Amino acid sequence: MKICIVSDSHDASAMLAAAVERARDAGAQAVLHCGDVIGPDALRAALRVGLPMHVVHGNNLGDVVVLARMAAASGGRLTYHGSDAALALGGRRLFMIHYPHRARGAAATGDYAAVFCGHSHAASVERVANVRGGHTWLVNPGTVAGIGAPATFALGDLATLAFNIEPLGA
Repeated sequence: MKICIVSDSHDASAMLAAAVERARDAGAQAVLHCGDVIGPDALRAALRVGLPMHVVHGNNLGDVVVLARMAAASGGRLTYHGSDAALALGGRRLFMIHYPHRARGAAATGDYAAVFCGHSHAASVERVANVRGGHTWLVNPGTVAGIGAPATFALGDLATLAFNIEPLGA
């Protein structure tokens, strides 16, 4: 299963939708948004692309009541998890949270194949040693809005646990 990982869209609806479209065209079957959506309406264009979307909030909460209502009315296309999410997708256990320091802690437990975060706007893919003697992938897709850094998102292949940072825009 391929997935699209985004974060820090900060109301940039068109940029978010463009990333989701590119990911869908590359075979992605789901979207993970690691927070800082801001206005829930920013998700509408991305949801029209047709992929199910999982969202956590970040430090810029926006209107979480409207986000929760949108999720309830989405027919399962949008799942709002609150501050973090433990997911099972593509036969893998995954964890998503906005904050990198908390993501690093979750990765170190060895409970997950991959952990996703945002907040720093700095895109990275890193292997983190875990307490079980193995490693966990820690992926920060950067900022899909391009705030303070180039606009990026990540594509992941859960079958092979391969993750790539993708530039967005010209």
